[in-house]
Amino acid sequence: MADDVVDAMWQIAQGGAAPKAWQTRLSIHEGEAAQLEMLARWRARGEALGGWKVGLTSGRSRDAFGAGVRPFGYILSSRIFASGSRIARAPIRGCGVENEVCFVLGRDLAGDAVDAGSARAAVRAVAPAFEINEARLPANADSGLRIADDLSQWGIVVGEAQPLASAPDLDALTVVLERDGEPIERVAARGHIDDHFTSIAALVRELAKFGRGLNAGDRVITGAFTRQPVTAAARFEGRFGALGSVSVTFV
Repeated sequence: MADDVVDAMWQIAQGGAAPKAWQTRLSIHEGEAAQLEMLARWRARGEALGGWKVGLTSGRSRDAFGAGVRPFGYILSSRIFASGSRIARAPIRGCGVENEVCFVLGRDLAGDAVDAGSARAAVRAVAPAFEINEARLPANADSGLRIADDLSQWGIVVGEAQPLASAPDLDALTVVLERDGEPIERVAARGHIDDHFTSIAALVRELAKFGRGLNAGDRVITGAFTRQPVTAAARFEGRFGALGSVSVTFV
């Protein structure tokens, strides 16, 4: 991976402007390799890894980078917030929120042969969550660059977790997104999002290409139910039926 690409990505992540017409092209693998170099730079600054996301698993974004392509993204520990948190909107460029389900790993999980069954067995708990996204790249950035940019990941907000063994049927959920108390989106899980444990297994197999895996305590988000821009101060709440709810206020 060319150092100049990672250097440019790092400057953007620190608040710098992206080129308006970025001609660089990266493959999926090159984008993931660059992303991991970015993670290494964050960790060198004292940040800790809090978990991972699986990309392109739901709705119109499914297979956007190719059939079956499920790239990973990292989540920094310092950007994992509890439900009810207040977060400054202005520093997050093109801020957006997505309802997601968050899984908590109970044990390490690694290898290129992991399947949905072994992924389920490794999960300890599940919680309602939001992903907060930041639009850092120009519209013409290619798929590899978007992966290198951590798939627009900024942080997550996580509600109360419950043991997986007693959690409701996740495929039967209907997720409602509210803004300042008014429902603005309603999405049924079935048919909209990939099986969560299939997605976690795909994440592990993708990480295995780089000699990595999931660790006990990692939080993993597996795809968006709803997606909304945050254009003004507002309180968002995601209601996940029997799984519970999660809220965040942008100020």
